[in-house]
Amino acid sequence: MASSKNVKKRVLVLGSGGREHALVWKISQSPKVEKIFCIPGNAGIAGIAECPPAGSIDLKDFKKLALFVKENNIDLTVVGSEAPLSAGISDFFQSEGLRVFGPNKKAAQLESSKVFSKKFMQKCGIPTADFQVFNKYDNAIKYIDKIKSDLQLKKYSIIKADGLCAGKGVVVAQDIAEVKDTIGKMMVGKIFGEAAKEIIIEERIEGEEASIMAFCDGKSVSIMMPSQDHKRIFENDKGPNTGGMGAYAPAPIATKRIIEKAKKEIFDNFLKGIKKEKIVFKGIIYAGIMITPDKEIKVLEFNVRFGDPETQCVLPLLETDLIDIIDAVIDGKLNKLRVKWEKKSCICVVLASQGYPGKYESGRRINGLEEIASLKDIAVFHAGTELNNGIAVSNGGRVLGITGWDKTLESAISKTYTAVKEIYFEGMQFRKDIGIKGLRTK
Repeated sequence: MASSKNVKKRVLVLGSGGREHALVWKISQSPKVEKIFCIPGNAGIAGIAECPPAGSIDLKDFKKLALFVKENNIDLTVVGSEAPLSAGISDFFQSEGLRVFGPNKKAAQLESSKVFSKKFMQKCGIPTADFQVFNKYDNAIKYIDKIKSDLQLKKYSIIKADGLCAGKGVVVAQDIAEVKDTIGKMMVGKIFGEAAKEIIIEERIEGEEASIMAFCDGKSVSIMMPSQDHKRIFENDKGPNTGGMGAYAPAPIATKRIIEKAKKEIFDNFLKGIKKEKIVFKGIIYAGIMITPDKEIKVLEFNVRFGDPETQCVLPLLETDLIDIIDAVIDGKLNKLRVKWEKKSCICVVLASQGYPGKYESGRRINGLEEIASLKDIAVFHAGTELNNGIAVSNGGRVLGITGWDKTLESAISKTYTAVKEIYFEGMQFRKDIGIKGLRTK
């Protein structure tokens, strides 16, 4: 596919969530892009990108995807979600001579296998929580009984399935019964199938979480605006975990000192590690970190793609053309590009279906989209939507991400929640405290 700087690009984005809508939205602002395609897309993405008929191309069907790229003269494919990356889509596309943004299958193990990732961190001197790996139920239970007698249970109460579990493979147990019950469900009940063939029992780290994403070309990294996700369904971080009920950037908890520390202890060691392990990494490396009360940092997990909903509040602050950054990453020239960010704050509030993160109903008509479209510095990123006779309706747990940006976090929060009032669908639920942690930290 063509990659000349003088020819406008035709770009394909893979995915259907709010993250992919944000990517399509940002890419559409590039003067270097002629046309955008998205598979499978959603009701919002369809307004700015061409989406093939629903169900016509499966993201697991790499041959059909590659054929679509060739038939439509697409110059660049941007992979949004982790599943195609972990299955090796970048390897396949590269073998077909197609330009793709996202790490290969070996590199994607940093997300697709928590065991691989933790052992990588341990070998490379990247700060992370202590852990033990188990592939047999009886051994895991014996270990729990042992540390119970040593009065260490509260410390070692994080249970993680090794593989991808759609964000549901981590349990923070509250007592011995829940620890054993979780291990049983994962390893004997196989609620996550082969993803929990191995599990990790991990040390519980106290502190405040932050998300630090970085562009990486395998030789250098460019750290993005730090953000903070809100994973629990209810205000004040109550209730069950979700895929993310909102996020804001920059997160004040990630101070200049913390970012410098992350650069040295996490990303520099990461670069040394992938070189030593002969891992070719070109794409996004995302470190979910815990900042302890004494301002130390520990990596909770690595992801190998843009976060969701972090992307929705980070990309609006990006000044540099995203296509320039992607090209620099693929071509190994990231260190020659200065990535610029706006000195503003951005917040994304997720509107979810009633019942989420449990069972929820779809097909609810979404009202207010036309009214909100006229608001300045507000973007509506569709996450779980589809068109029904030309009308946008809900089609997922997380439905929309209402995103606003302004000079200060306080004004961005006010502006975004004012915009939220324009939207309504039956059963709509959302948190009213997204970003408040940032105001308290300041």
